[in-house]
Amino acid sequence: MNDESHRSRHSIPGRGRGRTNLPVELTSFVGRRHEVAEAKKMLSGSRLVTLTGIGGVGKTRLALRVATESQRAFTDGVWLIELSELSDPELVTGVVSDVLGLRNQTVEAPLVLLTDYLADKDVLLVLDNCEHLLEAVAALADTVLRTCPGVRILATSREPLRVRGEAVTRVPPMQTPNPDHVSSPRGLPSYESVALFLQRAVAAVPTFELTDENQMAVAQICARLDGLPLPIELAAARLRVMSVQQIHDRLTDRYRLLTGGSRAAPARQKTLRWSIDWSYELCTPQEQRLWARLTVFACSFELDAAEAICGDGDRGGDLLDVVAALVDKSILIREEAGDVVRYRMLDILKEYGQEKLQPMDEYPNLRRRFQDWYQELIMRAATDSISPRQLHWLRRLEREQPNLRAALQFCLSESGGADAALRMTVGLFPFWFSRGYLREGRMWLDRVLAAADDESGADLAKAQYLVSVLAGVQGDVAEGAGLLARADSREDRPGDTSMRALRGFVQGLFALYNGDSVSAVAHFEESIGAAEETEEGAVFFHVGSLLGEGVAYMSLGDASEARARHEEMLALAGTLGDVVYCGRSAMIGAWAWWCDGDPSMARAVIEEGFRLSTRADDSFGIGCSLEVLAWIEADHNPGCAAVLLGAAAAIWRDVGGTMANYLAGLSYHSDCEQQARHGLGSRQFEEKYQHGSAFSVDEAVRYAFDEQPVPAKRSPEADTLSRRERQVAELVAEGLTNRAIAAKLVISQRTAQGHVENILSKLGYTSRTQIATWLVEHTHQQNPDPERRTHHS
Repeated sequence: MNDESHRSRHSIPGRGRGRTNLPVELTSFVGRRHEVAEAKKMLSGSRLVTLTGIGGVGKTRLALRVATESQRAFTDGVWLIELSELSDPELVTGVVSDVLGLRNQTVEAPLVLLTDYLADKDVLLVLDNCEHLLEAVAALADTVLRTCPGVRILATSREPLRVRGEAVTRVPPMQTPNPDHVSSPRGLPSYESVALFLQRAVAAVPTFELTDENQMAVAQICARLDGLPLPIELAAARLRVMSVQQIHDRLTDRYRLLTGGSRAAPARQKTLRWSIDWSYELCTPQEQRLWARLTVFACSFELDAAEAICGDGDRGGDLLDVVAALVDKSILIREEAGDVVRYRMLDILKEYGQEKLQPMDEYPNLRRRFQDWYQELIMRAATDSISPRQLHWLRRLEREQPNLRAALQFCLSESGGADAALRMTVGLFPFWFSRGYLREGRMWLDRVLAAADDESGADLAKAQYLVSVLAGVQGDVAEGAGLLARADSREDRPGDTSMRALRGFVQGLFALYNGDSVSAVAHFEESIGAAEETEEGAVFFHVGSLLGEGVAYMSLGDASEARARHEEMLALAGTLGDVVYCGRSAMIGAWAWWCDGDPSMARAVIEEGFRLSTRADDSFGIGCSLEVLAWIEADHNPGCAAVLLGAAAAIWRDVGGTMANYLAGLSYHSDCEQQARHGLGSRQFEEKYQHGSAFSVDEAVRYAFDEQPVPAKRSPEADTLSRRERQVAELVAEGLTNRAIAAKLVISQRTAQGHVENILSKLGYTSRTQIATWLVEHTHQQNPDPERRTHHS
């Protein structure tokens, strides 16, 4: 589509997926050398650079090119956060965290967790399309920049963020030729706008070429369109059905109409508008109607959703042809997401379509169809939460999150919509719980419960139980207990075994987190018994209770019962096609075999756990397997155990939550650490542990499978610091404050503070303790222990 659009938006971010999620460019990048160089220069001098300009001018594409060319400068990665599909300011921080792989399950404020994670990172965040969330994005950027010295931000917006220290550069249109002074086709492609037109023209019609006959028309098209990439690409797409001269003639007519015969060039905003007007007029009535209807989607969509929501019912089979026509006209962008195709529309074309939809008087009906269809999608996904289609539905719901949020907002904004919202949030629980979206799930459940009335029946009680679970898993035990008590006080429907299964699961988790494993076992048994009596709707809680009971038996030291629960899990969930929870259960089975003196069998179980959790992209399950494998390895390989403990700790920092704390708090964890520390010595243990904590999730899994070493980050060299900074570092290592350092060196306190900040920046550290540790390491390298030197001689 336009200069901002031809890119794949489906690379999976996070710790497990390398150091960037920047999309692959699907069309060549044209021109903009000066703008790229200028933006990179600004980024080197300012920690916040905002690219501004009207829609369709190419801000996103320019930002992506700058980010791609800057990757080597950021050791912890370059990450794209796309905000155009987000409408809720409360979710901005969560979306940034999700992209970075931080699905932290604690009750801590999201911004605190994010800044803690970024505090020692050398990262570039690309915040794309900020204009509709300016206040929330500005607050986030300001806090991150103040607390995370290694973070830089590149933003795109139609207006500045207005944050202190922000450097703003306006993205201009592309260079255009003077159509009155065109002498030959050879020089025209040196103009960026012409080069763009030619490249997109060849994409539309492979035989197209610039000739003496069409050069004037091409030059005039680019000039009349003011060098704006979006209109130029729209014009080039018309070559499939028109000649260059026909496009030029139509544009000339519209230009005269717009300017009323005046020689004054039209405002670029008007140029953009009438270019889109013309694209709309060139569409058939069917295409115009579908263009408008498709704007009901909050993000990209798949064909089944478009057919159900925007089709004409009896003529639904024609919709694919109309979609294909809109793709041909560059109104829709076709993207591949794994093994499916999705379609999306640029924001500016979407805004235009929404304007056209209003007079059609179709919006209320479309909105109802939209929320009904997504409610049905959620119900189907919930039914298949433990099934061979589990991963299909988890990935589908992941892709549909902006649309799901829009459907929930629709329900809550209309009278009588609370019941539908209740059903949707209850249905989304398995997705939120499996994927670690506990904070967002709790937010929506809280909103829905606030809107519901006491007549909402069983769904209200289920929602209260489920939000209590999310609160408990986040560590907000007191609030969770209150919600649990309120849910318990509601009168059950007679014979509702699915509600008993849910209640037992929730009560079991609360007992487990409160350290009462015996009561947890009893509650989980109650849930399992009720689930076995239920024909449908309780499998998820049956599986969850088996997993919870296995963990309870681990804490009680009962290997036989723990292994029995693991085997029941495989017999039930594994047979049904589950991947996520069988992967998590591997820690229970492996621990049981290890306790029974069979480490080989334990490793085999853990390897299967890694395989399943990796297939499900489940960092939590991988963390569980790393944790237990460390316990197993400590007996004979303390170095490996230390690395594995570090790798697991890194995942727990990202994921958090009560269960992570629970596993790390078991005696097996402390025994493993003590055994590894004793076998290695404290210094070597810390080196191995830090080595593991620097792993990505994928690197940790590779290490666990074959113990192939991954190069650790090198410590900064001693000559990184100036003589004065080295003096200051030595005083920091002695524990002196900035005031004491200033007195010692006879300098001002502000100067001392400046030296300390420079040292932290040069070494890539965030604390004075890290400076002290670094200094000890380099002193040791320069003056090794005499006894050790004698020993090795």
